[in-house]
Amino acid sequence: MRLTWLDSNSWIIDLAGQKILLDPWLVGSLTFGNQTWLFEGKRRQPLPLPTDIDLILLSQGLEDHAHPPTLKALNQSWPVVGSTQAAQVVQNLGYTQVAALKPGERYVQENRFTIEALPGAPTGPNQIENAYLLTDLTTNERLYYEPHGYHAPELANLAPVDTVLTPVLGISLLGVLPVLKGQDSALQVCRWLRPRFIVPTAGAAEIEYSGLLTKVLRLDGSLEDFQRRLQEAGLTTQVLDPQVGQGLDLSAPSLV
Repeated sequence: MRLTWLDSNSWIIDLAGQKILLDPWLVGSLTFGNQTWLFEGKRRQPLPLPTDIDLILLSQGLEDHAHPPTLKALNQSWPVVGSTQAAQVVQNLGYTQVAALKPGERYVQENRFTIEALPGAPTGPNQIENAYLLTDLTTNERLYYEPHGYHAPELANLAPVDTVLTPVLGISLLGVLPVLKGQDSALQVCRWLRPRFIVPTAGAAEIEYSGLLTKVLRLDGSLEDFQRRLQEAGLTTQVLDPQVGQGLDLSAPSLV
């Protein structure tokens, strides 16, 4: 298994000989409802669009996970797996091979891998988006992904999982209302799943944010603090620090 960070929530997952493009935002700016005065994200430099993707995987229907300008620019013949809200976004953009998963449902790619949808983040009244458990059927390696740090208690029944991909640093509005759950949530999921690695997502390496909302966002914690908390909890999970465009080979001896 190999993970390549494309900044923010965007990743390429190499799994069972397949390339999975996760929650891509690769071109254009990021806004919500075109309200640039409230929030806008811009890349300092564009990333080339991938051309060799086997599957697009979308966890949510919001713009930071199902980014319309990026999805319009990608090959719309590629198959897509996503939450019900994300599936609606790509179907409206002309994608035809779309599998909508609700929590508890599963997608099987030939005999290569499975994607199981799990309860993820709430995004509105009675609206729960997806987390995912990916399993390589050739090696039995397993990856759990949830981009906002909302981890369902039933995860405790799924251990062990090799790698967790989730926020490690929390972001809140004025330190009160969580936007991304941080260290407490990440520590709990590590207790449940006992992963070898936890890989932070939702960071901003080459992205600049502006707008009114950015003035009231607060960042909580550091990777070093979280590694210390894992050790204090008696967990051997290693915190990795991804760099944009550099793949993490999660089975490399240097990482074990």
